[in-house]
Amino acid sequence: MDEMIKVLVVEPMKAPYEKEIKHDLETLQKEVGGYIEAVYPFEDEVGIICNEEGKLIGLHPNRALYDDDGKVYDVVAGTFLVVGLGGDDFTSLTDEQIEKFFEMYRSPEVFKKTPDGVEAIKVETAASLRGRREER
Repeated sequence: MDEMIKVLVVEPMKAPYEKEIKHDLETLQKEVGGYIEAVYPFEDEVGIICNEEGKLIGLHPNRALYDDDGKVYDVVAGTFLVVGLGGDDFTSLTDEQIEKFFEMYRSPEVFKKTPDGVEAIKVETAASLRGRREER
């Protein structure tokens, strides 16, 4: 039987939610809608798993990634997962990690081009205002 891992699912224009999924490539690909790419933009022992072709195939812009100065340096397109890291593998998130990244991604974002690059604008939804993690 496949091991299950607890992840945070972040869909465009929705509040994130935690979900327990099978720890296998097929399930990860299903969750993000295609081939996976893992990125590691945080100092925490977590990673983001997204669709590696998300921008190329026109998936909806989802959430921004910010540099140390708070400027947007990239935008993740399509649904992505926040997963824990353990050695050379993905693991379940801890309760503390779920809380931290739920708060980070609580509000959906829309994007606008500016002369200085891309600006992310937070959008409050009923789910993001409730502040609850809901498994789907």
